[in-house]
Amino acid sequence: MKLNGQDFIIIGENVHTTRVVRRKGNLVTDNPAGLESVRYLGTNKKRRYLVIPESIKKSQEYEEGRVKHVIIAVQAAMAGHEPYASEGLEYIRRIVQRQVDANTDFLDVNVDEISWRLEEQKEAMRWLVQAIQQMSDTPLSIDSSNSEIITAGLEVYDNSVGRALLNSASLERLEALDLAKQYNTKVMVTAASESGMPQNPEERLANASRMVDAANDKGIATEDIFIDPLFFPIGVDTENGNHAFEAIRMLREKYGSDIHISGGFSNVSFQMPSRRLINDVFMVLAIESGADSGIIDPVTNKPQSALAIDRASQVYQLTEDMLLGKDRFCRTFLRAYRKGELEG
Repeated sequence: MKLNGQDFIIIGENVHTTRVVRRKGNLVTDNPAGLESVRYLGTNKKRRYLVIPESIKKSQEYEEGRVKHVIIAVQAAMAGHEPYASEGLEYIRRIVQRQVDANTDFLDVNVDEISWRLEEQKEAMRWLVQAIQQMSDTPLSIDSSNSEIITAGLEVYDNSVGRALLNSASLERLEALDLAKQYNTKVMVTAASESGMPQNPEERLANASRMVDAANDKGIATEDIFIDPLFFPIGVDTENGNHAFEAIRMLREKYGSDIHISGGFSNVSFQMPSRRLINDVFMVLAIESGADSGIIDPVTNKPQSALAIDRASQVYQLTEDMLLGKDRFCRTFLRAYRKGELEG
């Protein structure tokens, strides 16, 4: 999509087995038969219910108040037992359609948490890639922490709709670059080192630069590379925002417009209240710093709405101050939240 006259590439993050809804939130309720379910609107805009199975109710996440709804849908659809299989497939179709309607450029697909067993993860990735490609012609971002799972997705991916994005390659798994070359994908490279996460913008620049060089050496064009500088929660360290924005500026200065700078924008708000607000303001500042892409939820955090936010408002100023490290330990922001002075 175009933002202020510039292209911004949206990588929709919602077809992801880490996604949760709160048990005490308004999306979890009893269906007409009295079974605890996740309510949603189907593609025909009628109310539907995804039943929460007993296997999920035995999980630690459920006990802690979180329901991994995408896992429920994928497992139900794959199992093939009606009526749950059709409901699971419809739930996935609705997630996909909402992101497509929000102008998503890539649908990020991740099944890592569906099982601890590698073969089951690979089977789920193959199934989900093929299922989504029957629902939409939007290209996919094949996402996993394991190269074998990525391979499983790429093996069944139909390139006729557009080249896939491999998410992701790093210094600790350079073999992912070989997959990107073999399957002719675009590739997300991260700023992680061989031994861990970067601690400052300089480390991000150094690690990411090594990855870009390695990708170029494999014959991958710079314009096919997306850099994830790695964004961390502001609630853990109030310098994490500054580290992110400075890393983006440094990368953009080094590579100009030849490369894409992206990353998981919503990471910054992890375990904070008013996440939508924080994500919107982070998006504004990241784009200003030079990001031209983001792994986001385009349904909840619409880029156009984020850029239209009133930057003179107290709500915006409180959030920006926190993200720029001016609000030590996020105290002022959290105080405002407790007083009901924030929105989002």
